[in-house]
Amino acid sequence: MSRSTVLRCGIVLSIASLALAACGSSNSEGSSASGSASATPASPLIIGTLLPQTGSLDALGPSEVAGVDAAIADINSAGGVLGQPVQKIEGDSGDDTTTIAAQTVDAQIKQGVSAIIGAAQSAVSLSVINTTTAAGVVLFSPANTSSELSNPAITKGLYFRTAAPDTFQGAVLAALAHTDGAKNVAIMALTDVYTTGLADDVTTNFEAAGGTVAVRVNYDPTPASYTAGVAKVKVAEPDALILIGFSESKGVIEQLQAQGIGPQKLTLFLCDGQMSNALAVGLPAGLMNGVKGTIPGVQASEKLRAQMLATNPNLTDFTYGPEAYDATVLVALAAQAAQSTKGADIAAQVPAVSAQGNEPCSKFAECVALLKAGKAISYVGPSGATGIKPNGDPSYATMTIWQFGPDNTIAPIDSIAADVPTS
Repeated sequence: MSRSTVLRCGIVLSIASLALAACGSSNSEGSSASGSASATPASPLIIGTLLPQTGSLDALGPSEVAGVDAAIADINSAGGVLGQPVQKIEGDSGDDTTTIAAQTVDAQIKQGVSAIIGAAQSAVSLSVINTTTAAGVVLFSPANTSSELSNPAITKGLYFRTAAPDTFQGAVLAALAHTDGAKNVAIMALTDVYTTGLADDVTTNFEAAGGTVAVRVNYDPTPASYTAGVAKVKVAEPDALILIGFSESKGVIEQLQAQGIGPQKLTLFLCDGQMSNALAVGLPAGLMNGVKGTIPGVQASEKLRAQMLATNPNLTDFTYGPEAYDATVLVALAAQAAQSTKGADIAAQVPAVSAQGNEPCSKFAECVALLKAGKAISYVGPSGATGIKPNGDPSYATMTIWQFGPDNTIAPIDSIAADVPTS
């Protein structure tokens, strides 16, 4: 068996609900509007961004913004939405330790946005979602994975994402550790709604596969907390560590090394909040070699990379770029289908324009032509996420497995495309 086949078998054995075949069921749901020409709306489609320019996920911000910009360039080159160019208002999300996101959202709502692409951090989206839903504005994240955001009571039909929830990442991360030989793991998780939720999903799936969790440590983002947490891991003597956090994980890894259980002594697995080249900057050469982790979504194609680089020539990381691109296109297609730039009207059409079983299309211009011809469409863009449900989750998505090399940089080694388990 190839390594990829072994991993897939491990997932099937440990998580029975995760189907690894591309078996999206037929869906008769379609667009309720033909997309035919109508009077020009009073205002153009204005899209805001709520993406990290500062804070613990700032390494992800440039690629996500570039994905949005590449999408808007394609949309506007195809004639825009309802005959008008899409406009963008860029904004910083910061992270959940600041009020930057709230300030950004308030300002963008006053400027008339219909939809906001973001946030990257689940806790940030949760912190502003009452504001966006009250204003009737769509919040569409390219990177949120917290299962808490699958709850319609919270999202009120105005929240969507192109990244799969942690029911999926938890299953794949647990299976990755198990098929790589881990039997008795330690789990360290930053105290945060996303990280602790993912740790719960990993624990459930790892134990279901027959493994045990030697110790679970929730830590605060302070050196004293790292030191105490790592000490607990060392005493437990696990055969692997699953570390779930953000940029502060560098401090945890340095403490692991200081206590003699660094990545070259204790097998280490990471998640999407940490898997970037930025994590290893300043760490000893080769320290991260062999460390694996998961990132929801796909590796950006060469074509999309070129488009993103055209908007930001300094890009070195393309993580979540495809998901940001698709979130933007889906908003535009939903507005075209609804013949409206009102947030509530757009939200009502997002599941329709991505519904599995409809006429497939992969480019904005192609999809609009089908809408104008009265066809129900299924947009499938570079992220591969399809079948966006009314609760905002994709029905089908991809998880990519990355690994650090001897030069302490990451590269993709495998990917899993599957139906997303129900949250």
